[in-house]
Amino acid sequence: QVQLVESGGGLVQPGGSLRLSCAASGIIFSIYAMGWYRQAPGKQRELVATVTSSHTTTYADSAKGRFTVSRDNARNTVYLQMSSLKPEDTAVYYCHARPVLGGREYWGQGTQVTVSS
Repeated sequence: QVQLVESGGGLVQPGGSLRLSCAASGIIFSIYAMGWYRQAPGKQRELVATVTSSHTTTYADSAKGRFTVSRDNARNTVYLQMSSLKPEDTAVYYCHARPVLGGREYWGQGTQVTVSS
């Protein structure tokens, strides 16, 4: 019943932009903090950005100044706007949901982002 479905990934040239979306269903979206993680082959999954239920955002140092995370509670969707993309941004990007009062956390299936010329 609970689904986090990422979309918007693809192939982009260095310096380009991409907007990822994560549509949530089966949860009370407004009481979940949402996050974006990424995992490159052979590397551990890392946190990229988070946005709380009150729209407060945090970013990994690698994402600051280039990425913007936002949420639209009316659409149960969280976004990750990525600009000035670098080859090292290449990874599978995962959506994550954490209830602010505690409870089960959820992951999306991931969407591939490839930055290459």
